[in-house]
Amino acid sequence: MMWLFLLSDTFTFGALLISYGTIRVSQPYWPDPNHVYNAFPLMGHADLPLAFVSLMTFILIMSSVTMVLAVHEGHKRNRAGVEKWLLWTILGGFMFLGCQAWEWTHLITGSHPVLIDGVVKEIGTTISMNPFGPAVPGLMHDGHQVTVPGPIGFGSFFFGITGFHGFHVFSGVMLNILMYFWTRGGRFDRLGHYEMIEKVGLYWHFVDLVWVFVFLCFYLI
Repeated sequence: MMWLFLLSDTFTFGALLISYGTIRVSQPYWPDPNHVYNAFPLMGHADLPLAFVSLMTFILIMSSVTMVLAVHEGHKRNRAGVEKWLLWTILGGFMFLGCQAWEWTHLITGSHPVLIDGVVKEIGTTISMNPFGPAVPGLMHDGHQVTVPGPIGFGSFFFGITGFHGFHVFSGVMLNILMYFWTRGGRFDRLGHYEMIEKVGLYWHFVDLVWVFVFLCFYLI
């Protein structure tokens, strides 16, 4: 049953990413990821392209490693080992979600000068507004380059797809929390196996794998 669910989810994410790619190649201009994703918490206005999302990716990959270790301990029926590595996986999941929340907040509340209907306005990134359009030659505002609005599809696809993936990460964290309490309560010892840990592990690895494609499509290309 888990494999069928993962297969259907693969088609869903595949359709979303293909739609994104289709819209992106149809546009004459698309925001440069090195410019859009160049912020880092507590670093002020330092220009650090893709540094923060690389940290997010590292956190998620490491959580996949700890999930492998939890499954391995389950094969040995080592309850303490399963509990330990599940806790690390849960922590990794929450850290990733916290990072994503910061990134969303930074994009939404960010202030960028954009020329709209002949007036320079400072806006952030939303599903209907994209401040990362082409630069207006020779026009500056408070020391910053003024742009025109970029493709609307940028915000809707970014928040839609990363939000959908974030929901999967949150669901995985909740499942791992459930597995932790079931393990702590001795449920799997009474059953004589830790098969559910392995099934939840498959889901967690799937979520990590999907992020690799999201990272590639939105942040690298």
